[in-house]
Amino acid sequence: MSKTRKIKNRLENMLEIPKEVYTNIPKLTIVGFEQMTIENYKSILEYEEYYVKINTHIGILNINGYNLNLEKMTNEDIRITGIIESIDLEKNAD
Repeated sequence: MSKTRKIKNRLENMLEIPKEVYTNIPKLTIVGFEQMTIENYKSILEYEEYYVKINTHIGILNINGYNLNLEKMTNEDIRITGIIESIDLEKNAD
């Protein structure tokens, strides 16, 4: 590990900054089976009442269920409501 990376890791630990704040790693917040918020997403690839496909910086997020709605969308986050039955993440091939 490089000296610069070691200093950055030490600073991150001292300040206790969550990784999703300074990287593009998505953060998923799930409330029961009825609400999900995705922070740090790139784009919506597909949207149906029973299926939502979201592109993130680390892969494709597939949400399956029914009565799915895109409730709140900003450049940084998106909220999905409805009955969420399953969530799958496809890792990027890089």
